[in-house]
Amino acid sequence: MEVRVRYAPSPTGMQHIGGVRTALFNYLFARANGGKFILRLEDTDRTRYGEEYVQNLFDTLAWLGIEWDEGPDKGGPYGPYVQSERFALYKKHADELVEKGQAYYCFCDAERLERIRTIQTMNKMPPGYDRSCRHLTAEEIKANIDAGKPYVIRLKVPLEGVTRFHDALLGDIEWKNEDINPDPVLLKSDGFPTYHLANIVDDHFMKITHVMRAQEWIPSTPLHVLMYRAFGWEPPQFCHLPMVMGQDGQKLSKRHGATSVNEFRARGYIPEALINYVSMLGCSYEDGRDLYSLADFEKLFKIEHLNKAPAVFDYKKLEWFNGQYMRLMSDEALYRATLPFLTGTGDAAIPVNATEQFPAPKVGPDVSGVSLDENGAPIAEGLTSAQTKEKLLQLMPLIKERLHFLCDAAEMVRFLFTEPAVPPIDQIVPKKLDAAKTKEVLEASIDFIQAIPSLDHEAAEELARKTAENLGIKLGDFMMPIRMAVTGSRVSPPLMGSIAILGADRAVERTRKTLELFK
Repeated sequence: MEVRVRYAPSPTGMQHIGGVRTALFNYLFARANGGKFILRLEDTDRTRYGEEYVQNLFDTLAWLGIEWDEGPDKGGPYGPYVQSERFALYKKHADELVEKGQAYYCFCDAERLERIRTIQTMNKMPPGYDRSCRHLTAEEIKANIDAGKPYVIRLKVPLEGVTRFHDALLGDIEWKNEDINPDPVLLKSDGFPTYHLANIVDDHFMKITHVMRAQEWIPSTPLHVLMYRAFGWEPPQFCHLPMVMGQDGQKLSKRHGATSVNEFRARGYIPEALINYVSMLGCSYEDGRDLYSLADFEKLFKIEHLNKAPAVFDYKKLEWFNGQYMRLMSDEALYRATLPFLTGTGDAAIPVNATEQFPAPKVGPDVSGVSLDENGAPIAEGLTSAQTKEKLLQLMPLIKERLHFLCDAAEMVRFLFTEPAVPPIDQIVPKKLDAAKTKEVLEASIDFIQAIPSLDHEAAEELARKTAENLGIKLGDFMMPIRMAVTGSRVSPPLMGSIAILGADRAVERTRKTLELFK
């Protein structure tokens, strides 16, 4: 039997971490077993449907490197792969269940259904349909249809007994039929199928062998098993994945921080880090490593490695992964990845929902002062775009160890693109020095800065140590005023490398300007 799994989102919102984890586990299971990964659009909710959400689905999976074998854009032997293009199939099979006596026409209007809900609420009764139309005679049904009365088709859920199914992760599960949603609608009066009907029909005809989805779908599974039996079909194997929770033990949501993949992209996470971390949410692997490529996961993934307990999403751990992968990047690759965050384009231009815990990242021209040429390439003052790229490439190894997110690069290279404002004296003076001594440091730094271009790194460090000793201060107290004068910030790439790339003349000019404060 060829393994066939699917990711079938409803395009009613942006792709989020929970959905991506489901897509990823399905994809990895297919690849690990030489099977097929199918992408299907369940677009029957037309009130919330949006084309932008469809595009976001394609863009997100492509960004992560998750390739589907069959889908709306690729076709396949069991298409179409968009539910709104399969209505005739759903209608045919809903009618078939009516003919088999497994479903029935319901003519209750919205007003009556609302009355039932009100009564149930007032009397603290279980919610659900009261099965009023379940026992209509053939004559009553014909009279209603001849009168043009709108109807839906409802499934006949057994009134007694239990429904059992086996879950590949959780084992045998048993559900009392009286606790299943009473006679749910399969086909609405406008001809649209409900999720339950379309889902079952599609999975059957697309030959899905394994349904891997979040544990929140467990209460729907007995209903789905009943539907498979009503059609006379064999259900697929079910595997309900562990939930993804926040640190507070609640289901991961916006209140915990970024959840949509777009937000992670805009904040400067890289796809390899997200893939690595999400693949380990609720799943362990045999060799105990931290870093795995997508190709590694494709070989190692097994249902037996899934955990039953919920997985906790740790933003700090993901940040660590992000840093690790950035440090593994070549200078050229890191330059290309950070470029959108220097120019305010691409991923950096994606809007984010800023919160106090997760403020919007500082990127683009407003922060780094980047000017762009006609091709959108950055230009530093007095340089061509080619020269700017060369200097940025030289900066990459300097900032690589200090980056947490790609967006951090904009602030770190700002000194190259714009003349920093001279900081106030109280920000320049180290805690253990006074203004007079800081002035002495800046005066001594002129010769030090001018010597840097002719020295290698070790010699420059030795000169810095000797100059600090001659001044009777610690090395850190010597470097901090110079860093503030040259870059305008307490946080920057390593100072001596920054001076060499900026140019000694510009660094001296900035230092002299800062010295004016101390006169």
